[in-house]
Amino acid sequence: MHPAVQLLRELIALPSVNPAFLPLNDPRGGEQRVADFLVATAAQAGLDVELQDVSVHRANVLARLVPQGPTKQRVLLAPHMDTVGGENRALFQPRLRNGRIYGRGACDTKGSIACMLSALSALTRSAQRPRHTEIVLAALVDEENAQAGSRALANARFKADLAIVGEPTNLRVVTAHKGDVWLRLLAQGKAAHGARPELGRNAVHLMARVVDLLETTYAAQLRRHRHPLLGHPTINVGVIAGGSQPNIVPDRCTIDIDRRTLPGQSEVTVRREIRSLLSQHKLHASFASIRGGPCPALETKVRAPLVQSFLAVVRQTRPLGVDYFCDAAVLARGGIPSVVFGPGDIAQAHTVDEWIAARQLEHGTKLLLEFFQSLP
Repeated sequence: MHPAVQLLRELIALPSVNPAFLPLNDPRGGEQRVADFLVATAAQAGLDVELQDVSVHRANVLARLVPQGPTKQRVLLAPHMDTVGGENRALFQPRLRNGRIYGRGACDTKGSIACMLSALSALTRSAQRPRHTEIVLAALVDEENAQAGSRALANARFKADLAIVGEPTNLRVVTAHKGDVWLRLLAQGKAAHGARPELGRNAVHLMARVVDLLETTYAAQLRRHRHPLLGHPTINVGVIAGGSQPNIVPDRCTIDIDRRTLPGQSEVTVRREIRSLLSQHKLHASFASIRGGPCPALETKVRAPLVQSFLAVVRQTRPLGVDYFCDAAVLARGGIPSVVFGPGDIAQAHTVDEWIAARQLEHGTKLLLEFFQSLP
């Protein structure tokens, strides 16, 4: 069995569901089991290992391959250890069937961890180890929720000349991805008895008009802005909440918005756009606080030498863009040029029967090892 396939099966058997998606003290929660396993596995392979504390019982794992000579550049490998949840217990029991490995995290992104660590381990035994390039595998926590792991690494001023962020890209190099801003709007009304609705002001009705405006007029405006790799920005109203019972005119209603951004767009500009639109249509709603911060969009220079070298190894003539966001933009904002690359298809991520093809694990490991061996 290929080392990456075996490693992935062991990783799937160690649940690492992001605690944000589980009740307190759920036994499947947190990345510590995976972190402990990676520390032992990387150390056994001859890598220098350390932990970077992020929060209580949550730490990034950093495994380093030190070059044979003076360090002149550094390449960072950055998959994440956490996964989303799932009610089916079989999700956490790895299954190999018809050339596919099934299980939670198989492609998002324990498959990337398996490829990257397998390639790095093989490099320690290779006669073609880089003389002047340090390679660091940083297995990160909390990508699925608030990107606390990558934010901690960036805030610690970790430096690298290129980051390869592990996500399911079908082994294609991605240099751009959309960002994401979550916003909450609050509409205030006036409560009254349901038998005399004319005495109140229905906040749900007001918010319904706001939702319609955002999903039609504003969405059409966004479609006029296009990026060559990412297409246009989008908006989705995903949650609406208001009222308490049918016989009371609701005096409060909120909506939660998902706004996907292009490079150069920020939360400030998005808020300004929405305020202006509401004002033009004489609608009144205010921004309220919502958990989490924005994730910026990513756009990495394709002509950077290491990006060009990686594209050449993958035999890819032009870069790609993706709609989803990940740790790459956080690291890029921290000063590390970043691309996204890994085995698996994003269409399988978070699904009830998540899987990855064994042949992609094998080929991904081969491509990464080839890239490592090309480094000076």
